[in-house]
Amino acid sequence: MNLDFSFYFAVFLRRLHYFVIIFALVTAASVAAAYLLPAVYQTRAVLLVESSQIPGVNTIQSQALEKLQTIENRLMTRANLLEIAQKLRAFKDLNKMTPDEIVAAMRDNTRINKSAGRGQATIMTITYNGESGPVVAGVVNEYVTLILSEDVKLRTTGAENTLDFFDQQVEALSAELDQMSAKILDFQNKNADALPSTLNFRLGQQTQLSNQLAAAEANIAQLTDQKESMIALFNSTGQVSATQANMTPEAKQLEQMRTQLNSLLAVLSPTNPKIALLKAQIAQMEAVVAAQSAADPAAGAQANPAKAVLDSQVAALDTRIAQAELQRKTLTEQLAVLNDTIERTPANQVALNALNRDYNNIQQQYNNAVARQAAAATTEKVETLSKGERITVVDAATVPNAPISPKRMLIAGGGTAAGIGLGLAFIVLLELLNRSVRRPSDLIKSFGITPIATIPYLRTPSEVLTRRAVFAALLLLAVVGIPGLIYAVHVYYLPLDIIVARVAAKLGIHL
Repeated sequence: MNLDFSFYFAVFLRRLHYFVIIFALVTAASVAAAYLLPAVYQTRAVLLVESSQIPGVNTIQSQALEKLQTIENRLMTRANLLEIAQKLRAFKDLNKMTPDEIVAAMRDNTRINKSAGRGQATIMTITYNGESGPVVAGVVNEYVTLILSEDVKLRTTGAENTLDFFDQQVEALSAELDQMSAKILDFQNKNADALPSTLNFRLGQQTQLSNQLAAAEANIAQLTDQKESMIALFNSTGQVSATQANMTPEAKQLEQMRTQLNSLLAVLSPTNPKIALLKAQIAQMEAVVAAQSAADPAAGAQANPAKAVLDSQVAALDTRIAQAELQRKTLTEQLAVLNDTIERTPANQVALNALNRDYNNIQQQYNNAVARQAAAATTEKVETLSKGERITVVDAATVPNAPISPKRMLIAGGGTAAGIGLGLAFIVLLELLNRSVRRPSDLIKSFGITPIATIPYLRTPSEVLTRRAVFAALLLLAVVGIPGLIYAVHVYYLPLDIIVARVAAKLGIHL
């Protein structure tokens, strides 16, 4: 395909006014924007989370990244941002801005980056963009001051709160220990006779009392049997197994004769002459002893000494039996009391074990609380001396020497190039939309005829003057009016940077 460059150049010249107007309009707007946009200064500060300077001492520690996130959220509060903006006059048109706009602008101009990882230091970088070097440096330094203050507050307050908590915990557990000790002591006092610690002793006493009771009962039975045997013996033989030293000779002789009779009766028949003779002699001797007893009562008593001995021995046995029964009664009562305490001991054991278990649990909690209280006290001292984990400034913010934006030459050059491109594009678009016949080749192509000659359109002098006046007016409007309008908007309505930021925010573009 052959291109008619002369024709296209002629078209370009014929529509040159469109190109010049668009070029002037875009170039003027870009140049005005480049020089009206306020300078943006930037500075930054680098903070580092240092580990504890005292190895082996537990300090108030948390995940470093989590700690920085907490401090960042507290830093970027509405109150802090408004206070810093008012204090440093962070914006030239601060008086015209609402609090919401101030807070939004402060947050948009602030960049906080955090980096952390396994085996890496935890670093926070704070960057701020503003219209003045001293202002941006002041804002970042205010941020750093608040961060360091918040870090100290978090560490010291956390240590103090921890120490206060364990102080209260130790005090409460100590009171509980005292209460449990009082309960155990009261229980032991009320059940002193049935405590598990004395069970073995009381079991031994029970065995001993049982043995003593059995011995007493055996003694009573023996004394009773002895008394009954003695009475039965006396009733059957008239004798007691006692000495007869105080008897009269006749009484002693009578006693011997009776003994002899008893012996003979064991071997001889009652009708034996010896037995009859001995009975007659005994009768005579009894008469003599009876006569002696009648003449002298004392002698009579001595005449029947066996009866007196029997009475005295029976009386002695009765006394011993009474004493043994009294002992049995006492032992029975003691054994009943002892059995009651032994029966109550298992229940007391369960109750005392429960009390001791509660006491031991509280004691263990108390020991743990005391240990943690000591650790908290050490931590509180370490944090007060700023020897624990803390945030330090690695690179402080300085006043920047030159702005980082806008790139005025780049904006102006880019606007100029954009004006050239838009002007050419507009001309090309007009030609693509224009379907009229303008060249001999168009006549040949459309009608199949070949023209003899072509006569261009000739404008009158008035048309040329009008055309040139309109072009000059449009050019003046593009060169002077558009920059003037941009300047008026920037000065009297809203700064261009804020307008650009709002437009970018609505479009979802983060500048």
